[in-house]
Amino acid sequence: MINIKLERFIPQNAVKFLSKELDLSGTKTSVNTLVSIMFFGGILVLLSIFAVLFFILHYSNLLLAVGAGVLGFFIFIVIIYMLLEYKIDKRKTFLDDFFPDYLQIVSANLRSGISLDKAMLLSLRPEFKYFNEDIKELTRKIYAGESFENGLKEVLNNYRSNQLKQSVRMILESLKFGGATADLLDQISKDLRNQQLVQKEVAGQLFMYSIFVVFAGLIAAPALFGLTGEMIKVTSSIWQGILKSNPNGFSSAGLSFLKPSPPKITPVQYHNFSLAAIIVVTGFASIIMSAISSGSVIKGIKYTPLFILVGIGIFLLVGHIIATIFTGIGGGV
Repeated sequence: MINIKLERFIPQNAVKFLSKELDLSGTKTSVNTLVSIMFFGGILVLLSIFAVLFFILHYSNLLLAVGAGVLGFFIFIVIIYMLLEYKIDKRKTFLDDFFPDYLQIVSANLRSGISLDKAMLLSLRPEFKYFNEDIKELTRKIYAGESFENGLKEVLNNYRSNQLKQSVRMILESLKFGGATADLLDQISKDLRNQQLVQKEVAGQLFMYSIFVVFAGLIAAPALFGLTGEMIKVTSSIWQGILKSNPNGFSSAGLSFLKPSPPKITPVQYHNFSLAAIIVVTGFASIIMSAISSGSVIKGIKYTPLFILVGIGIFLLVGHIIATIFTGIGGGV
């Protein structure tokens, strides 16, 4: 198997950035593997979209088919990057949830008279998951001769957490200038818990805004698209009958600006536009809802597929209901 080093073809700043992102996400893979997944996966998406449009759907415009494939290529890369960001945010949220409890345990162990590094090691619990491995790695580096400060900073580089960053800064200053580290850890733990309570209160107060965004993006917009789509179908079918009855066109009766004309958009075109618009609207609705409720845009990614499926389902359901109503009216007449 040929091992292609694709990372050589991208700028070094981009390589360093992706390496940092992989460390923050806890992903045990190389930058070259990530770049290979992005590139070859994007090429596969590009060829798939082009083949579907040009060979299966017999789309005549070659340039637009290639353009759609290139767009799919970049969208695939963005999706991979967003998944990486979601994993980083998930690790950060997990750490922030248990970190006050961890500091409380470390403080209790410190009061028993052991050193800080041993107190941190003995405070580990199975529910802390991958954080345990970081602290164990810190202990191994200290035994290998690395300073506690450098080892703790390396642990800090594995998480994009402001709570961890500020806590480590205060701990290192306490060790450098002297102080009651156990009391400091207790105070940090108490402050972090108070901060979490405030965040929950703010999220509760903004709950109604989230409900409004969900209703507007997930229900109202797809329903209106479905209603408008059926109205366009009815209008198009009426115009087809009118044009059959008047193959020579209409007389303007001296008033050219009153000359009627059929709609310029077809039901198929509007249907395709509606699907694309619903995907965009519901996708952004999930992101906005997450930003309002939790303050994190990335957390909304996990709701995006569900929002898109529900939005398309409502669009199709409303269209079917309206079509049934018009059919019933037409049959009754």
